[in-house]
Amino acid sequence: MKQLIEDIAKALVDQPDQVVVHEVEGEQVTVLELRVAPGDLGKVIGKQGRTARSIRTLLSAAGMKLNRRFTLEILE
Repeated sequence: MKQLIEDIAKALVDQPDQVVVHEVEGEQVTVLELRVAPGDLGKVIGKQGRTARSIRTLLSAAGMKLNRRFTLEILE
């Protein structure tokens, strides 16, 4: 999952070397923290959060195959 989010984010931003995904394992939920360059934050979030919502939808759909819940946090 970490690689999936990293690949999607790198395709969206201007500075792909600044993309960092940190995975925090919990009992029921795994939290993926996405950090990008400050100038690329808007590209990852999208207009009215549409891009971020789409990434979260892909994450939850992929998580269903693994019987695991994932959440995405986009950090500044």
